[in-house]
Amino acid sequence: MTSCNNSIPQPLIFVLAGIPGLESSHGWFSVPFFLVFVITIIGNATILCIIRVEKSLHEPMFLLLAMLSVVDLSLVSVTVPRMLGIFWMNAKEISFNACLTQMFFIPSFYVMESGILLAMAFDRFVAIWFPLRYTTILANNILVKMALAVLARAVAVLTPAPILAKRLESFQTHIIAYSYCAYMAVVQIACGDVSNHIVYGLMVIVASVGFDLFFIILSYGLILRAVFQIPSWEARGKALSTCGSHLCVIALFYSPVVFSVLAQILGYHMAPHLQIIIDNLYFLVPPMVNPLIYGARTKQMRERVLRIFHCN
Repeated sequence: MTSCNNSIPQPLIFVLAGIPGLESSHGWFSVPFFLVFVITIIGNATILCIIRVEKSLHEPMFLLLAMLSVVDLSLVSVTVPRMLGIFWMNAKEISFNACLTQMFFIPSFYVMESGILLAMAFDRFVAIWFPLRYTTILANNILVKMALAVLARAVAVLTPAPILAKRLESFQTHIIAYSYCAYMAVVQIACGDVSNHIVYGLMVIVASVGFDLFFIILSYGLILRAVFQIPSWEARGKALSTCGSHLCVIALFYSPVVFSVLAQILGYHMAPHLQIIIDNLYFLVPPMVNPLIYGARTKQMRERVLRIFHCN
């Protein structure tokens, strides 16, 4: 229950604080944010172009990678420009409806990325357990259904967020201590009973990241079981190497989430600016690093990139 002595009605305009406590350093923060944005655009656009042009890459693993690149491009496109506007031009004002829109799309793309990582874990499971039936099991129509399921889940899970936020009638302040319109950041400045909103926020985490992470761990448990039944050490290493890129991406994607959840469970309270910086890492670092990891560790992708540079 959040009580307010001097509450204000639902404002038409919110003010995004950026990174509270570090306003004087916003100019410095803009440099890595801009570089991350540029590298992400170039890296993921390159991945998409290579997969489209190279016929040999039209197989399940790379088609899923193309989906991941599309989501990564979408994620940075709805987050970084607004942040750079705050850092460079002090453009902190955002309308209530624009805030609701951002509140839906940013976590939706994050949930989609989590779902695609689960699909990629299933892809590696099928490749290890059923290598002869790999392309049959993961035919194009199955990939389309998986993509639609990922999209449908994100829409179903995140649609209530702007609807519930729209029902908040009074607020402590119109200033959101964040660099974007996060659902829980808006709930925290609301007046009255917000317990239902907190429960919903927890359900979103469990139904998306928690669900996906559980089945990713289960998939890799079964993959390891199959790999260690192979008698040859060389064959084991080759089988595991096909999962290396995906494991790196998974570790990078879920580490900030796990760290934040463990910190809250253990009662460790981070400084607000540190919490916001870590939350920004959820959305910025994986989209930038994903194409670099797959480009460096995937033989077919690496050879194609080197061929492009050689021709140039």
